[in-house]
Amino acid sequence: MITTVDEAFLRRAIAVAANAVALGDAPYGSLLAGPDGAILAEAHNTVRRDNDITAHPELKLARWAARELDPDTAAHTTMYTSCEPCAMCGGAIVRSGLGRVVHALSTDQLVELNPQSGAWPTVEQLGPALFDEARAPIDAYYRP
Repeated sequence: MITTVDEAFLRRAIAVAANAVALGDAPYGSLLAGPDGAILAEAHNTVRRDNDITAHPELKLARWAARELDPDTAAHTTMYTSCEPCAMCGGAIVRSGLGRVVHALSTDQLVELNPQSGAWPTVEQLGPALFDEARAPIDAYYRP
């Protein structure tokens, strides 16, 4: 359930996205709110400016949280974001230990507004293969 507090933080994430556009960047913004409701960090998309396909605000904040927050604080932190996180960002959010994510637009809504957002081609992936060879570095690391 999205609360009025969630709505206020979503409005801030949308404002960060609007500011990104004013700066010439893509229209996506996010923030992290800590357990006490304070804004811990904000970020916007800088993919074009940085020439970095991973410069999504959600990924930037997940990385920041993993570096800067202890696990208990991260688990009680909420990410607010103007659009639903992509798969890349979603994986980073899970790995960072954040407690929850609240987004304004869904991916489907974004694609309706900007069809190019859903135009990514699929990439063929093959495997698994070479299990015994591939497991050697895993075993060496986890079972020394």
